[in-house]
Amino acid sequence: MIDYRISPTRGFSEKIGELVSMLEHTRAVTISEIEHLRQEELDFLPDESANSIGGLLSHIASIEFVHQIISLEKRDPTESELQKWTDSLELGNNARTNIKCKSIEYYLNELKTVREDTLSLLQEKEDSWLFEENKWDNGVPFNNYYLWFHVMEDEINHRGQIRVIKRQMNR
Repeated sequence: MIDYRISPTRGFSEKIGELVSMLEHTRAVTISEIEHLRQEELDFLPDESANSIGGLLSHIASIEFVHQIISLEKRDPTESELQKWTDSLELGNNARTNIKCKSIEYYLNELKTVREDTLSLLQEKEDSWLFEENKWDNGVPFNNYYLWFHVMEDEINHRGQIRVIKRQMNR
């Protein structure tokens, strides 16, 4: 059952617990949209420039993974990590070619594994960590709170795309 309350999550500092509550709600709604899809539905491409639902699910996991290592581990992805996640991060032609023929269980496991790592790492942080600032290579400042807001907004945006693709499949 999806929880429609935002409240601190046990085992986390107060604000991080609220963030976890929002991340978990966002994920529960996403899973409710996709958990019964078959492989052919996950691979469906509405047109030659679209992304598949499977590609979008892999992208959701990759965005969380990258934000996890940037904000929680204070590093950039390694070459082997980029090799695994680049198609998912960039989407487009390579993703259309390489992200397919996988079951819903594969994508659910990918999302679950990344989330478990995120939660484990967030348990080690205090609320002040959310407000720690850094700068992008172009000099634009950001804080950790923004990075995790972006993880949620990106998932919600792609969930909207998934809903559109599902409607296109049903025509």
